[in-house]
Amino acid sequence: MPSQEIEAVVVGGGQAGIAMSEHLSEHRVPHVVLERHRIAERWRSERWDSLVANGPAWHDRFPGLEFTDLDPDAFASKEQVADYFAAYAEKIGAPVRCGVDVTSVRRNAGRPGFRVETSEGTIEARYVVAATGPFQRPVIPPIVPDGPDLTQIHSSGYRNPAQLPDGAVLVVGSGSSGVQIADELRASGRKVYLSVGPHDRPPRSYRDRDFVWWLGVLGKWEASAPPRGAEHVTIAVSGAHGGHTVDFRTLADHGITLVGRTDSYDGGMMRFASDLRDSIAAGDANYLALLDEADAYVERNGLDLPEEPGARVLGADPRSVTDPLLELDLASAGVTSIVWATGFTVDYGWLHVDAFDGNGRPRHHRGVSSEPGVYFMGLPWQSRRGSSFIWGAWHDARYVADHIAIQRSYAEYKGPGSPTPFPSIGK
Repeated sequence: MPSQEIEAVVVGGGQAGIAMSEHLSEHRVPHVVLERHRIAERWRSERWDSLVANGPAWHDRFPGLEFTDLDPDAFASKEQVADYFAAYAEKIGAPVRCGVDVTSVRRNAGRPGFRVETSEGTIEARYVVAATGPFQRPVIPPIVPDGPDLTQIHSSGYRNPAQLPDGAVLVVGSGSSGVQIADELRASGRKVYLSVGPHDRPPRSYRDRDFVWWLGVLGKWEASAPPRGAEHVTIAVSGAHGGHTVDFRTLADHGITLVGRTDSYDGGMMRFASDLRDSIAAGDANYLALLDEADAYVERNGLDLPEEPGARVLGADPRSVTDPLLELDLASAGVTSIVWATGFTVDYGWLHVDAFDGNGRPRHHRGVSSEPGVYFMGLPWQSRRGSSFIWGAWHDARYVADHIAIQRSYAEYKGPGSPTPFPSIGK
């Protein structure tokens, strides 16, 4: 198959790739979006059945399109989110080619651009945008060896309780995924152990405003980097059941046994760190600090928002916190499954360029990589705290597209008398 030529190739047809396409089109940059499956495929096939977005529909969207047939304060289901991105791609006329797998990207020798090898042939491109996001390879810590008597599954492979064999379940991870999966399994009648580590625990809503609103008016979405030591701290927040504040005490009251961080495994015995009380206390402190900031904001601005003193009432610590379980014989406890809600790592094995550090993480500033002509999209904290959200990816894509447009104008400059090398941004 003969090579094709195009100015820019965007790899990935999720929220980052679709946002990138919109801004490239505004700059009239010829491009193609290559997606190995369907648009927003991970929302459809790599999330559990009952998953909903963690932010309300008025907030978790692109500026140019609202969710249809969904209350603005409701939380979109995973299928509604995937359909939204497909509808958005159609609305902007995004040049998406589905079913195309990118296998290799290498810089051309002695001439500009890159050679993009795909399952449908070769594409020559001046610019490449890796918009595959952060959820590329599930991470399961190498703690428990595989065996016939214990099912181990990552949260990306979990669909519903019926998928797991009969018996109790250990869920490892206290972020949004771990908490929601543990609660769903508990509601199905399972005995559930939830391994809790360091986490932030914001209120779902406070004084008649969702936490995404509070983070907005308090300027927290604009934070450029996580606090030192909190780079990998998860956020325990849920849009399930219409949205509610995650409270580990409530989960314990409902029958879930809380344990500390999963530490080691030997001879059928799982051992947990003695940090459960500290993790719960740190999450409480994070929660109460946001309430303090919200109250101060209300007073400072003279807002008429209803007081909510009950939000500060924390229940008594459950027995699993005051007398923590430090080891568990899985067989004796009837545990037949472990769900690892332990996150993901990136996988850029197809991108053979000098744009990564010694740990394989992208070297970049706001998505502009250390390899000229290569860009990243959809990374956590790409430019700010909000980068992981749908709207955050849209704004990050605008910055990257502006950079590409400016670089194109430099490449087109032919010397004195030729057009200015600085384009009109957004035109």
